Formats: sequence, structure tokens, C-alpha cells
Amino acid sequence: MGIEKIKPIRPEEANAEKLQDIPDAVFEVFNKQIIRNLSSGGRRAVVYQDVVLELLEEGHDLDRDVVFDNGWLDVEPLYREAGWKVEYDKPAYNENYRAHFVFSKQPRDIDPY
Repeated sequence: MGIEKIKPIRPEEANAEKLQDIPDAVFEVFNKQIIRNLSSGGRRAVVYQDVVLELLEEGHDLDRDVVFDNGWLDVEPLYREAGWKVEYDKPAYNENYRAHFVFSKQPRDIDPY
């Protein structure tokens, strides 16, 4: 019987593993905020980072520092896989607005009528 050796992890494997570690509560909060903030045409939703953090702290007992330290708000790749166009925007040092995610239907998913 041979000795099994551990091999180095490939970048795509590391990224997939990291994304798998995001708690379900994070997706629950994002999904509810997307639904709540969806435009009347159903094409766009703006989700504010401070609201997500507040809901995770109050409703799911997740500490904001733990959320940031673990990169649990880095949900963009998974929502893109699900068919959303996702953009994240935060203010620069000289700007004053709320950090937010914009979820939009991909152009190919938009009904022309």
C-alpha cells in the first residue's frame, strides 16, 4: 500500500474552496436584499453593504470583523455564476456615499419587449 501525497492546491481550487466557506446566512441576507430592492422592471437591485452587515450582526449573530476578515462579502463570483452581472462600488477617500453592490440581469437575459 503506497503513501498518498498531498499535492499543492491549484488557484481555481483555492478560490472554489474559499467561496464554499461563505455561511448560508450571507446568501440569505443578500437574496432577501436583492428581492427587496429589485427595480419595478426586475432588472436591477442595489444592495447596501452597511445594511447587509447590520442584518448579519443582528439577525445571524455574525461579527462584522469576522465577516470582513473571512471575505464573506466577496459574493460576486457566485452571483455571476447564477446569472447576475454584479458590480461593487465603494467611496474613495475623498468621496462620501454608501458602499453597495449592483445586481443586474445579464444583457442576454433581458426581454426585448
